[in-house]
Amino acid sequence: MTREALGAAIEEGRCGERLWLYATYHCNLACVYCLTESHPGIRHRRQLRSETMLELATEARDLGFGSLGVTGGELFMLPDAAETLVELGSILPTVALTNGTLFTDRLLERLEPLSAVEVALQISLDSPDPLRNDTLRGPENFAKVAEAVPKLVERGIGVRIATTVDDQSPAELDELCELHRSWGISDDDHIVRGIVRRGRAELEGMGVEPGPTDILPELTITADGAFLHAFAPTVRNGVTDLDLLVSRQIAPLAAAVRRFLGVVADQPVGTNAAATFT
Repeated sequence: MTREALGAAIEEGRCGERLWLYATYHCNLACVYCLTESHPGIRHRRQLRSETMLELATEARDLGFGSLGVTGGELFMLPDAAETLVELGSILPTVALTNGTLFTDRLLERLEPLSAVEVALQISLDSPDPLRNDTLRGPENFAKVAEAVPKLVERGIGVRIATTVDDQSPAELDELCELHRSWGISDDDHIVRGIVRRGRAELEGMGVEPGPTDILPELTITADGAFLHAFAPTVRNGVTDLDLLVSRQIAPLAAAVRRFLGVVADQPVGTNAAATFT
């Protein structure tokens, strides 16, 4: 029954077909607009164990979800992230968000099996200008991404570039497109979105506050519970926002899905999301 109801909600456009997993809120960077106030010294890392993510992924497949998204924090702060991604990709097509700064030769070697499964690494890069990019994201971010992306592409690993727009000019974005094309990444694999005014971005007065139907609901699981979409489990002053909490219960996943479907029942049919984690 839950599978049929979820399939109907997806077909009607009331929600997306992707299940999001917040692997950890720990990060080696502290981006100025971070949704989760992630940073190197974070105390409450809100980590999902690898076993938990794999169990959720398996149940998600059985319930009719079509794909997975893995985000944070920085996924590769977790020592078993590479192996977990390979297993997740064998269950459902997966996109994993990363800042692209931790790809040592050893990690690249462990990531090589990703070329055989449906996993794409979505790497953040906000400007073709190293100084401007690093001002938003963190020291040496640009240089490390520029070094890592060609190595990933060379290994046959799927790569997407994600650009979060603040006040970049059209010329700046055009230059960034030329850069990712030179790495072998097509325009179809370049995601551009505005800053959502939640988390640290709200404290900094950055971005746009989304309306109630501006973001397509996509069930999102964190260590704190299940949320309406991937922009929902944000953090301000160290406290998780609960305004878009769907359920404290995340296992079995079917229980959270039923609560989620109850919430999205009021979502307009055919919602066209203005901003999504894609």
